[in-house]
Amino acid sequence: MGIKSFQAPQKKQPAKEIPFRVRDFMTKKLITFRPEQSIDDVIKALIKNKISGGPVVNENNELVGIISEGDCIKHISDSRYYNMPMGINKIEQHMIRNVETIDGEMNIFDAANKFLQEKRRRFPIVEDGVLVGQISQKDILVATVKMRSQNWGK
Repeated sequence: MGIKSFQAPQKKQPAKEIPFRVRDFMTKKLITFRPEQSIDDVIKALIKNKISGGPVVNENNELVGIISEGDCIKHISDSRYYNMPMGINKIEQHMIRNVETIDGEMNIFDAANKFLQEKRRRFPIVEDGVLVGQISQKDILVATVKMRSQNWGK
């Protein structure tokens, strides 16, 4: 004698995929830098705004590099080692020029995987050559919390 279920057969609902795209969670109001600014300007801005780095753009808001705390620390270390004044060096001498960007249409899960593969803290988003935003690891975490509240917790 087996156990009988008294529930009516359930219709399988197709898995509803909510498009959690990078553009939905990227930061659009960015603190950016110009190549001709001094490293001292960057250090002050990083401290004041409690950020770890930022995009470097030209006069047309086109991405030309990224400058980070690590780049600033390297400059400080080199300046002391070579006994050079700190304030004279420009961002363009210390920024990373070959910047990997991420597509704003990319799914958040794919973006999370890219963060793991590339071991980066942030990725800029560029459209038609112009910087439109930036996604950080923290933005990915915010997206997952939002997804949980909409999907997983129900």
